[in-house]
Amino acid sequence: MEHALAGLVEQQRYARQLKLLGESGQKALKEATVMIAGIGGLGGTAAIYLAAAGVGKLILAHEGIIVMPDLNRQILMDNDHLGMERMSTAVEHLRRLNPEVEIEGYNSKIEYDKAKPWIESADIVIDARYDFPERYELNRLCVDAGKPMVEAAMYGFEISLTTMIPGETPCLECLYPDSKPQWEPLGFPVLGATSGIAGCLAALEAVKWITRVGTAYTGIMHRFNSLDFTTYSVRLTRNPNCACCGEGGKP
Repeated sequence: MEHALAGLVEQQRYARQLKLLGESGQKALKEATVMIAGIGGLGGTAAIYLAAAGVGKLILAHEGIIVMPDLNRQILMDNDHLGMERMSTAVEHLRRLNPEVEIEGYNSKIEYDKAKPWIESADIVIDARYDFPERYELNRLCVDAGKPMVEAAMYGFEISLTTMIPGETPCLECLYPDSKPQWEPLGFPVLGATSGIAGCLAALEAVKWITRVGTAYTGIMHRFNSLDFTTYSVRLTRNPNCACCGEGGKP
């Protein structure tokens, strides 16, 4: 009886997307684990739509407390929780959205040894971190574990998106071999709607990968300008001498 009720509840909750994903696609989502590094404007939006879509388990990592400048874009946060831990607030909101989703939340940056079990237990990873050192660390973790990574980023009005498959597509270090690129981790301009679009695109990439519905952006970098809606795509090539995924990076 409990199984039948759960099935009925799921059919009602996901009725509109079952027409697109089918029962097999919905089952794949339910059995999937997605790790999201960063739950700010981009990663938080991705988490919301993956939870709403019925992903079985979310593993989230982001450090720190909620501050006022977060609130123009970080829609998992709210004014009542200013000064409180960001992660606990996010987990609470996501559980209210869909109590059927299992959620692990870590008040932590991405550090190799600490994050390794999170990456290894995920089917796909979304990189939504705001600084390059953590992006590089996450990239290396995904390469070492053989896990696909959705690389989503935004700056100003421009969004970048690609899905990286270890051994098949370029990794992050293939694209940005400079280990110390110029970057303003907490000072770059951001509009909430733009980061939300990026988060939706990242969630969509993860759904496509998990359900095998549609074609993921593998080996292609998609750029979208949210101000004038211009877009273009660039085909990416692996660097055989990449320090992370190339022969030069192998022990």
